[in-house]
Amino acid sequence: MGALLVNIDVPDAAAAERFYVEAFDLTPTRRFGTSGVELSGWPSPVYLLEQPAGSIGAADQPRGYARHWCPVHLDVVVDDIEAALARAVAAGARPETEVRTEAWGAIVTLADPFGHGICLIQFLNRGYDEIAGRA
Repeated sequence: MGALLVNIDVPDAAAAERFYVEAFDLTPTRRFGTSGVELSGWPSPVYLLEQPAGSIGAADQPRGYARHWCPVHLDVVVDDIEAALARAVAAGARPETEVRTEAWGAIVTLADPFGHGICLIQFLNRGYDEIAGRA
């Protein structure tokens, strides 16, 4: 198996770069003209790819950057959920829930400025092992 790459379509690569650098302290490592940037700082590289709203994304579906639901989203594990939430909001994220605490940790959901869902997660105690059984 190879590596996992995270690709995020955005309508404005420069604005997306500012958000992800400010919100999550990622670092630009490579540029692909003016329409793409590679960010590092997470276990997988993140590629912000500029794609205009209305252009065809998958099959015959046009891209839209209003808040949208997608079964695939980013979970960002943080050490201090309140500080991480404040930083993300200051960078332009929109919180969608209050921080809630579960047996495994704390979670808050938000959207980036381009409609993509993100969860901030702070593991507590043994993290998911608090609720996990044997597979």
